[in-house]
Amino acid sequence: MERGTFLKFKNYKPLKNTFNNWYEKKVRATPELSAETDEIESYLDEIKTIAIVGISRNKHKDSHFVGRYLKKAGYAIIPVNPGANEILGEKAYSDLTSIPGKVDVVDVFIKPEHVSQVVDQALDIHPKVIWLQLGTGDHPEEVKKAEKAGVRMVQNRCMKVDHQFLIRDRDKRKNTN
Repeated sequence: MERGTFLKFKNYKPLKNTFNNWYEKKVRATPELSAETDEIESYLDEIKTIAIVGISRNKHKDSHFVGRYLKKAGYAIIPVNPGANEILGEKAYSDLTSIPGKVDVVDVFIKPEHVSQVVDQALDIHPKVIWLQLGTGDHPEEVKKAEKAGVRMVQNRCMKVDHQFLIRDRDKRKNTN
């Protein structure tokens, strides 16, 4: 078959992106999830600065990949990793309380057994949102603690994935119309 011939078929139609459908089904599966998704979309529109706790210097780690994506998406990222001086071209801090400026979101990539300590430290700097990435576990007591302090806590969602589908894809649709 000649190169490019498959594009010449009369009824050629590209496959629909099944990942988009999966995401929509997952985040809109219940009224509660749908409401949470709408709330997350509004946060992603409003926030400017994200402290990423546990971000790795290793470009192959999820935390690094997510940080790079969020930076390219236009957010100011602040790496929080006591073993690094700089990550993704940004000054790294040893802990949240060392950050000199305002933080809108604390995005957490750490082991579940350390979440409580990070939540306590996050509450000391008063972000709008504490975001526990996938793999950090469920922490109902920490959610209560955050709510009591007036801070929203998101659990078991990936900020990059939510941004991709809620913000980036929405903005692409706006720009093509």
